[in-house]
Amino acid sequence: MKKIFLLLILFPFILSASTKLIVLGSGTPNPDPARNGSAYAVIVNNQAYLIDFGPGVIRNAAALSPEWGGDIKEMSVKNLEYAFLTHIHSDHSAGLTDLLLTPWVMGRNTKLKLFGPLGLDKMAKSILIAFEDDINYRIHGTQPSNKIGYQFEFQLISEGIVFKDKNVTVEAFKVPHGSFDDAYGFRFTSEDKVIVFSGDTGPSKILEEFANGADILVHEVYSHAGFLEKTKEWQKYHQGHHTSTFEVGEIASRARPKLLLLSHILFWGSTPEEILKETRTTYDGEIKIAKDLMIIE
Repeated sequence: MKKIFLLLILFPFILSASTKLIVLGSGTPNPDPARNGSAYAVIVNNQAYLIDFGPGVIRNAAALSPEWGGDIKEMSVKNLEYAFLTHIHSDHSAGLTDLLLTPWVMGRNTKLKLFGPLGLDKMAKSILIAFEDDINYRIHGTQPSNKIGYQFEFQLISEGIVFKDKNVTVEAFKVPHGSFDDAYGFRFTSEDKVIVFSGDTGPSKILEEFANGADILVHEVYSHAGFLEKTKEWQKYHQGHHTSTFEVGEIASRARPKLLLLSHILFWGSTPEEILKETRTTYDGEIKIAKDLMIIE
């Protein structure tokens, strides 16, 4: 009887600890209308943590919020407070203006916490300078606006633990993205899940180590069939910056995540089914193709 009583007390807390992964953007620099720029959210205990903020991140978050017909209150844009950036390429970061300003306009009254590589601080400061007249008008005009929600706090990341609170521990690790020295992947560890984000990367042994046994590995990929149709120059570029279907399958075969989620996919004319078929030639575990607004619990 005591055990049953204890479970009844703990049950709400067990439920609240359930970690969700939301795909807010599964696209690439190619302006696919169905796939926004790279962006994800990890939700733990009613708190959202963004990973990348490509074009469209705010609109897709809003689409899942109660204000716009969804049922995930953490996606109400005024609640977006933490954001981690893998690298400063525009398809991963061009939504920063929206992330700084729109949640503030909608009522955010805390500073945005930004974690990222060198260059993100300059980017955010430049946005606030560019929108200075707009910000001043909203604060000093007739529109009731607070003086905090558009501001940000920046933390430069390096390899190791970059953030920890009662919900998650976030570790950063460098990944090989061409000659880009400041490109990172992230490992999010909560009470019930480990989720690893590759960012943009070529094949990486370090990533394999961080992804070993993870619940979810979110990994970028390109079509091998499409790659064969590229010019020698573009083949050289993509081999140095990204990961093929065959290569990501080999990585997953060694890391053995419970789920391999393929995202930031360079389809180059291939279908999702063809991407899966190529990857399955080197990996026999569970694989899914990411889609915008996908929710994984």
